[in-house]
Amino acid sequence: MIYDLAVIGGGVNGCGIARDAAGRGLKVHLSEMNDLASGTSSWSTKLIHGGLRYLEYYEFRLVRESLVEREIVWRMAPHIVEPLRFVLPHHRGLRPAWLLRLGLFLYDHIGGRRLLPATRTVDLTRDAAGAPLKPGMFRRGFEYSDARVDDARMVVLTARDAADRGATIATRTRVVAAARGADHWRITLETATGERSEIDARVLVNAAGPWVADVVGGVLASKTPAKVRLVKGSHIVTKRLFDHDRAYIFQNADGRVIFAIPYQGDFTLIGTTDLDFDDEPAAARCSEQEVAYLIAAASEYFARPIVRADVVWSFSGVRPLYDDGASEAKAATRDYVLDLDATPGRAPVLSIYGGKLTTYRRLAQSVMKKLAAVLPKATGLPAGWTETATLPGGDFPVEGREALVAEMVRDHPFLAPEQVRRLVCAYGTRARRVIGGTRTAAGLGRDFGAGLTEREVCYLMAEEWAVTAEDVVWRRSKLGLRMSEAEVGALDAFMAEMRTA
Repeated sequence: MIYDLAVIGGGVNGCGIARDAAGRGLKVHLSEMNDLASGTSSWSTKLIHGGLRYLEYYEFRLVRESLVEREIVWRMAPHIVEPLRFVLPHHRGLRPAWLLRLGLFLYDHIGGRRLLPATRTVDLTRDAAGAPLKPGMFRRGFEYSDARVDDARMVVLTARDAADRGATIATRTRVVAAARGADHWRITLETATGERSEIDARVLVNAAGPWVADVVGGVLASKTPAKVRLVKGSHIVTKRLFDHDRAYIFQNADGRVIFAIPYQGDFTLIGTTDLDFDDEPAAARCSEQEVAYLIAAASEYFARPIVRADVVWSFSGVRPLYDDGASEAKAATRDYVLDLDATPGRAPVLSIYGGKLTTYRRLAQSVMKKLAAVLPKATGLPAGWTETATLPGGDFPVEGREALVAEMVRDHPFLAPEQVRRLVCAYGTRARRVIGGTRTAAGLGRDFGAGLTEREVCYLMAEEWAVTAEDVVWRRSKLGLRMSEAEVGALDAFMAEMRTA
């Protein structure tokens, strides 16, 4: 068999392209050298947002597209996406209030907002959002809408949908060579155990994220250097810093902004940094200098200063931005660039630079449009089908998550309500598949900790490509924040046993 499309990279862009193409009836193969979302796509700020600060760099096309996509992605995955209100305190001496109002006016009106509430002015001396802030320093603020997302789950569910529509998803499978013929590619794959195989594909898509240049110069043996700028973004997770359910966006004296976001119930997520990075992407770590920067930036606003002991976790990812020559990492474009080489008489290859979670669906559409002339005629769904199709488990009303939780609690009285809520927020209507027909807690098997049961682990291994405990507790969930090392070790041993059974 010859595939129509071979995709390198199991991040959000690669999986989005595989899903769109498979839905159109094309034969698709996706290879990911590690686990799905194990690179940039799981180390984000977990937001579906327009990018308010991009307006300062005149990225109006990107902001408008992102604003339109917010509600599309929310409707597509209402189990893992939820609206979030952001409070922007006015900091005297930084951006003036009129500029903030202008930016938020544009934010409200250029993206076709329908479901999300509009911006409002907040009296921080009376509103609950002002209580955690330094008294007397912040009197006025602005509250606007964006959304948050479980980033890694969005990638996995996108891959699941692609597979359900016929795509081959090969995780822990590296592309080690690609020979370019006149009308197709001969691609050599190598699994984690060293087994090699070959596939043929009419078109190759390089969606390798921060490894895009490695693919260009190594696998593709191109002499033209890739125009990629690697920028590291780091985050810290602290004990919960405030009681309300809104997030903050804070301005810093260096011109950057950071977010402080309610996270996983008991925590606060703070980020991000922007630093040029020239090392192996997998080696990216949140440095102590970055931890100190984020602590200091947030402590400028909170009444109780954050201390190092408050930090329970940190993470760092590398963004593969298009090198537009910007002088500072914070100013480099977040827009995506599609580089197509369709030289006559040679099989086509397309490389992707940049992109963000919010616009991954539109990026996939753009890729398919750019490749239309070199791909076979689609026999499945029409172009644009992803605008109304939900991800697995998302087939319920966009504002119906609480109703689904209540229904599941009623139907499964043997489960604690907080456990049901976690399952619904991860799997949506497919939570019923995870639970199965069992009528007792014991029927779910062993509890590895934090409510993670044997039945759920087996589902993740069978349906969502989970192989190790890390896949489960840091990408398919964030239960690593609540589980001990011993519990994670026991889970890893169980999964190893299941793989060899």
